[in-house]
Amino acid sequence: MQLHHVQVIMPTGGDDGARAFWRDAVGLTEVTPPPELAGRPVRWFRAFDSSGAITLEVHVLADEQFVPARMAHPAILVDSVATLETLGERIASAGFELSWAQRTSFAGYQRFHCWDAFGNRVEVMTPTQ
Repeated sequence: MQLHHVQVIMPTGGDDGARAFWRDAVGLTEVTPPPELAGRPVRWFRAFDSSGAITLEVHVLADEQFVPARMAHPAILVDSVATLETLGERIASAGFELSWAQRTSFAGYQRFHCWDAFGNRVEVMTPTQ
């Protein structure tokens, strides 16, 4: 099995905050959703490998009943400790809350937790073996 995408929620009108986090801080590429989803209040973001294959996709949907996911979260896997640290610095430098408090609390991985512009939790991790 593989995970195709994850959807997180933002408040209505939160497009700029979604872009500031997922595009600018995390470094994903914003893409246009397929035509059959035209008119829906959603933003799509993707990561690609060196061959152009999609490796990660995040859909950010506006919801008038928005409540941040403070515990439920996507976990993004990166390829090295150096990449983990560089991304952590980039996210923190962009002004987003970030914590290394549980950096080594998941056996076989190093990680950090951060929160998007709306308070949704995101985990970023890398294998240490």
